[in-house]
Order: sequence, then structure tokens, then C-alpha cells
Amino acid sequence: MKTTIYNTQGTKAGEIDLPEELFGLEMNESLVHQVYVSMMSNKRANIAHTKDRSEVRGGGKKPWKQKGTGRARVGSNRSPIWIGGGITFGPRNEKNFKKKINRKMKHKALFTVLSQKMRDGEIIFVDSLSFETPKTKEAAAALSNLSKVKGFEGLSNKKNNRAYIATGETDTNVQKSFANFSNVSVDELRKLNVVDLLTYKYVVITNPEESLKTLSAKA
Repeated sequence: MKTTIYNTQGTKAGEIDLPEELFGLEMNESLVHQVYVSMMSNKRANIAHTKDRSEVRGGGKKPWKQKGTGRARVGSNRSPIWIGGGITFGPRNEKNFKKKINRKMKHKALFTVLSQKMRDGEIIFVDSLSFETPKTKEAAAALSNLSKVKGFEGLSNKKNNRAYIATGETDTNVQKSFANFSNVSVDELRKLNVVDLLTYKYVVITNPEESLKTLSAKA
């Protein structure tokens, strides 16, 4: 499977062969769903917390005597049916939402989604992407040039979750140049995962040859 490599001017810079085991897999919705749900669950910040009847204030004295008042018997004002009492079955921050994901499953799901996005024409390979100094103007120009490639017009006008730029290694200048783009994310290719691929429409992969070696190491 061959695909075109472009430069930041939006013109053809060469071609590269893509491994079938990375970009030629059939879509497996159940696997992708399982991995996606597990990863989102593992990222969940368990903040919500309610107090049960043993943690709220009060409850030392019986509100009224057991018999003779004509009212229902009650032993504590910390009862869940009282205002200010404990909460029954409320959210607790000690609850563990972690889900185990097998490494092979996670990698297979990643390659499955990569293959589907490749078929949908949502992955573009760029020979290199670098800036001498952080410049938002140059970053915008690069996206504008790449949007001239047929099928990638959305790189310049998509409002939400426009593109995920996967670099070979951490490049501070590139990250800072795109920092003002709320709909563009920049990170190392080795950190690419199913959640990123399903969140962003387009994937821009730089340094194709080195990037394929990084992906192949996961296969």
C-alpha cells in the first residue's frame, strides 16, 4: 500500500509503502469500543463524594422518646430520610473505575482505527514539521497549505477537534506554535491511542519513515 508524502507547502514530496498489518486491517467495532470505554474509564477523575450517616454531623441524642408523642419512631437525626442526614447509595470517591486492557488488544484497536482512517482519507504524512522559534502564524500557514491537499480541506476550517499532529519526538517549538489552536493537539507518535484517533478527524504524521518504525514496534 503506497501513499503520498507532502511537505508543509502542501506539495508532493515523495511516496512511502505502508505495512498492511498497520494500515490494512478490517474494522472491529466491538474491540475498538471495548478499548475506548476502558481507556476513558481509566482517565476518569473520581471527584463526586457524599457522606453516609456515619459521617454527617449530629446523631448523638435521640430526637424524641420512642413512644407517647404520636410521631414516628426515630433514633437519629442522621437518618437518610432527614434533611441534613446521610446519603444512601450516593457517589463515593473511593470507588475504583479502573479497567484492565491487554496490551495486544490496545495495539490491535489502534491499528484498526488507523486503517479505517486511512481508508477514509483522514491521515496525511508530512516529511517534516519544525519551526526555528514558536510562531503561531507559521503554524497557521502550514495548516493552510496542507488544507490545499484534496480531501483535507477541513484542516483550515474545521471548528472542533480538527487535527492531531503526531511528531517523532517532543518538539517544544512545534507544541508552542500550535498552543493557541484549541482544535489542534500536538504530541509524540508513541503516545497515539484510540481515544485520540476517535476524537480528532484528521491525523498528521510527521517523519513518516521513523514514525512507521515506531508503530511497527507495537505490532
